Amino acid sequence: MDRRLVLTNEGARHPFRRSLPPPPRLVAASRSRTYEDAKLFMLSFSAFFTCFYTLIA
Repeated sequence: MDRRLVLTNEGARHPFRRSLPPPPRLVAASRSRTYEDAKLFMLSFSAFFTCFYTLIA
């Protein structure tokens, strides 16, 4: 079997999608990334709550 050295997605069925490279693999999130996400969530939640409370009052 003669195969070319090309990074293609052989699992795709459509010819155009087959010519694209395979999708990147996900990397597990680190602990600091999770902490940053929680911090961003709390900041967004408090900003939304402050704006919403200001409009109600």
